[in-house]
Amino acid sequence: MAITAQQVKELRELTDCGIMDCKKALTESDGDIEKAKAWLREKGMAKAEKKSTRVAAEGAVASVIADDGKSGCLVEVNVETDFAANTDKFKNFVNAIGAQIMATKPADIDALKASALYNDASKTVEVFTKEAIADISENVSVRRFAQYEVSANGAVASYIHAGGKVGVLVEFAVADESVITSDAFKAFAKDIGMQIAASNPTWVAQADVPQEEIDKEVAIITNKALEEGKPEKIIADRIVPGQIKNFYKINVLEDQEFVKDDEKTVAQYIASASKDLGTEISVVRFTNYKLGEGIEKKEDDFAAEVMKQAGL
Repeated sequence: MAITAQQVKELRELTDCGIMDCKKALTESDGDIEKAKAWLREKGMAKAEKKSTRVAAEGAVASVIADDGKSGCLVEVNVETDFAANTDKFKNFVNAIGAQIMATKPADIDALKASALYNDASKTVEVFTKEAIADISENVSVRRFAQYEVSANGAVASYIHAGGKVGVLVEFAVADESVITSDAFKAFAKDIGMQIAASNPTWVAQADVPQEEIDKEVAIITNKALEEGKPEKIIADRIVPGQIKNFYKINVLEDQEFVKDDEKTVAQYIASASKDLGTEISVVRFTNYKLGEGIEKKEDDFAAEVMKQAGL
């Protein structure tokens, strides 16, 4: 039978479920509202919809790298509690999302959510996520992802820190691709990922820094020095160059001190590794995710809550 918009609206108001879920439930139930409500409960959709508005800032950053080292992805999936993040159900869901990204190569997060599962075309990632919410009994959210794929003379590697609290995806240019699968290259790539995770650079090289960022930094340095009464010539000749050098040292990967040997820069470490491996290697780009970064977490005052419940 034909399902009307009014029926969908009524069921949605009763269950808080999505429009398409309500329409499907009504279709499966021949338009019977009560049967449709029961169908949604059986599928876990009603519970999932109610949980989907709760803040999820825990979870994991995970990666998948192809066996040939030519492609990979990094994904952040959030859940409400660290306890749930450590369950096999959540870990299996994260792994499935990583595999989905690698198989379907979605353009963005919306395309990912709308994509049919590569191993089960009967459901989308959005439906799969709702099922995970119902199964895990917490809100689950696929927040963001990055995917790299290279052709000739390149490689992709990842580094995951602290069980998924930080994740890094790196693309390398490699003149001789035969080294990509070697233990020496893998150790080098891990070091670079660790460097990015620890020191959080913004750019790979000085040439990548936008001129407006440099101009802004120069203005800040100059104004501060003028307020301190420094002579303009000293500011221009000594203070600005010195401070900009320090700016690069903090924000540019190649200029940073190498975390495993502060006697050398990352650029010097890359040059040394290139020599040892017998081929020219460079970092092309990277993505660095910190779990829950930018998500506003709800802060509970447990003492106040206890006192409130106790009537104090």
